[in-house]
Amino acid sequence: MEQSQLNWIVNFIWGIADDVLRDLYVRGKYRDVILPMTVIRRLDSVLEPTKQAVLEMKSTLDAAGITNQDQALRQAAGQAFYNTSKFTLRDLRARSSQQQLKADFEAYLDGFSPNVQDILENFEFRNQIPRLSKADRLGTLIEKFLDPTINLSPEPAHAADGSVRLPALDNHAMGTIFEELIRRFNEENNEEAGEHWTPRDAVRLMARLVFLPIADEIESGTYLLYDGACGTGGMLTVADETLMEIAREHGKQVTTHLYGQEINAETYAIAKADFLLKGDGDEADNLVGGPEYSTLANDAFPSHEFDFMLSNPPYGKSWKTDLERMGGKSGMKDPRFIIEHADDPEYSLVTRSSDGQMLFLANMLSKMKHNTRLGSRIAEVHNGSSLFTGDAGQGESNIRRWIIENDWLEAIVALPLNMFYNTGIATYIWVLSNRKPEHRRGKVQLIDATQWYKPLRKNLGKKNCQFSEEDCQRICDVFLAFEETEQSKIFENAAFGYWKVTVERPLRLKGIDGERAYNAKEIKALKENCERDEKAPAVIKKIHRPGKVEPDPLRGLFEAVIDGKRCVVEYEPDGDFRDTEQIPLLEEGDIEAFLRREVLPYAPDAWFDESSVKTGYEISFNRYFYKPQPMRTLEEIRADILAVRKESEGLLDDIVGGGQP
Repeated sequence: MEQSQLNWIVNFIWGIADDVLRDLYVRGKYRDVILPMTVIRRLDSVLEPTKQAVLEMKSTLDAAGITNQDQALRQAAGQAFYNTSKFTLRDLRARSSQQQLKADFEAYLDGFSPNVQDILENFEFRNQIPRLSKADRLGTLIEKFLDPTINLSPEPAHAADGSVRLPALDNHAMGTIFEELIRRFNEENNEEAGEHWTPRDAVRLMARLVFLPIADEIESGTYLLYDGACGTGGMLTVADETLMEIAREHGKQVTTHLYGQEINAETYAIAKADFLLKGDGDEADNLVGGPEYSTLANDAFPSHEFDFMLSNPPYGKSWKTDLERMGGKSGMKDPRFIIEHADDPEYSLVTRSSDGQMLFLANMLSKMKHNTRLGSRIAEVHNGSSLFTGDAGQGESNIRRWIIENDWLEAIVALPLNMFYNTGIATYIWVLSNRKPEHRRGKVQLIDATQWYKPLRKNLGKKNCQFSEEDCQRICDVFLAFEETEQSKIFENAAFGYWKVTVERPLRLKGIDGERAYNAKEIKALKENCERDEKAPAVIKKIHRPGKVEPDPLRGLFEAVIDGKRCVVEYEPDGDFRDTEQIPLLEEGDIEAFLRREVLPYAPDAWFDESSVKTGYEISFNRYFYKPQPMRTLEEIRADILAVRKESEGLLDDIVGGGQP
């Protein structure tokens, strides 16, 4: 079907909202009726040809006392869904009263199969029926969707002479119509537009970054795709289409199975309906969602591993409720987030409760395939905080460390601002794989694509730009080339790591005469301590004896000789002078060399606490790509001053003297 015809159908359905729902609903709530009714009408038209066969099968199964009827009824319908009520939508037009119509329409809805019931319940569509019926709009709504000038059926509509009056609407075209309706409703509600829909230009780029590096390695077979925050299912759909296209170009035949999880009830209903409308009935059964299905607290696919994973998790969204359900930070046992790494059997990936976006990435990493030739490839969108939030030893930093030390991170792509509908902040695509090619091993590529975009003629929410086909290709070319350029930087994995070191200073007590020395009682205590155990450090509290010892400045120890006996003494640290240093993992000479060069020249009595050393990772795009504006030359400044002076000549005289000589 031509695009103009699809646009006409979209406009017709869009017009139903204004014709039927105006003054009954505010515009932001039209979607609560139009989206589920579009789904219902499409399913109704698909099921019309086999309606009688389904009713006969239902009667046969009931007479035989068979309770598990789902599969048999699907076969009778020839679809992955069915309706066992005695009605079709056309049967409901001739009703004598709104009360009778309401009862019959509810019976009609009750006849749908469980997968459609799941959609209706998450749309909460039954809540709208009393309101529509009371306002005498239910019958009008049904009539509008049965209008003979549009055809939502997969079969063509014929004229009386047998000619085709309206073309058939295949599953792909129906999916396109449904997605366009979603986009328009999202545009109507700018404040929430991006919650349900990731721009297709960004999704296409993500899919290419996942598949293009292995395009020549894809073999005929079955592949599993997953999105743990699937929204309306767009990422899964585009990824599936991209994989199929690449496979065809390389002469391969592939089968895919799509899996997704989504906590927002309406968004999940849209995704499942979209899959059913496109004819992906079996795939719709692999979508799980609703308020009780939080990906973090209630993983719907705990034993699954996937070949390809794409996601756009929520940014800055609290997961405190999930954390409490999982036992809190101290009681967390989930193997996705408490793992073994860096010789720590309980290495925690648990992030701050105010933002759980990095945990969605950890969830996907837990589902990688490790025993296949291609392993798993992942693309996930994050905001800037995922690059640097979290101190060494905290959850976000631990996740970055776990990823980079396992050599899973291939690249991070910085996207233009205002690419997404509900946020103007900086966003980044992380690309990961547990089968890095040889030339990428031990390295990470950072790509600055912030200036590669095409402005939109009209803003969509906060989205004011998009990737053109040329922009997408340019980014993919830079990614595949894996070369150092102005927009592409390549680093050793360790370049992003650092040690966080606590630096101590000794405690001093100062009196009137300045810094006091040991008194006799203290010297006696020191001597007795050394006699008891030569190897044990003697801790002298609140004493500093400079110039009379041989210090080990990096460890806060010094040797003292008392009555010919050698003793090791520890300084007591002064909390008021405690400080920390971040030392790059690539520091030549490690921690001690850094402290000798950067600390001891300015604080000779400082030392570091070896037990305090923690390893962290952070990634700073500004550090690598920021280009400061060059300062203007003196000549330019002077020229500006002279120009201003010339413009203002005579102005003071005009103000003070009125321009009179």
